[in-house]
Amino acid sequence: MSDCIFCKIAAGEIPCTFLHEDEELVAFRDIAPQAPTHILIVPKVHIADLNALDAAHQALVGRIPLVAAKLAKSLGVAESGYRIVTNCGPDGGQTVHHLHTHLLGGRSLVGQMG
Repeated sequence: MSDCIFCKIAAGEIPCTFLHEDEELVAFRDIAPQAPTHILIVPKVHIADLNALDAAHQALVGRIPLVAAKLAKSLGVAESGYRIVTNCGPDGGQTVHHLHTHLLGGRSLVGQMG
């Protein structure tokens, strides 16, 4: 989508330092972090949200937790723990309508779901 900020970031149209990039996914720091470690894992292909997924996306979506675990290890939060979150729709807290997963860590997240 031409007006999607995550599509532009993934395509390299908006400068960004990727912590991970492969043929299907990119990962970068959130500009409004909710924890000391706050990374976004974003598919390069535009998928609006979880409701837009179908069987063709199964392998792609299955790789997201693997990338999250790899990043958590490399960023030093795997041992103490981390959270991965995918919001869906306005009531779910989704503000950018391109499927993305948050990797949060670096502090206790017990009792906090946002």
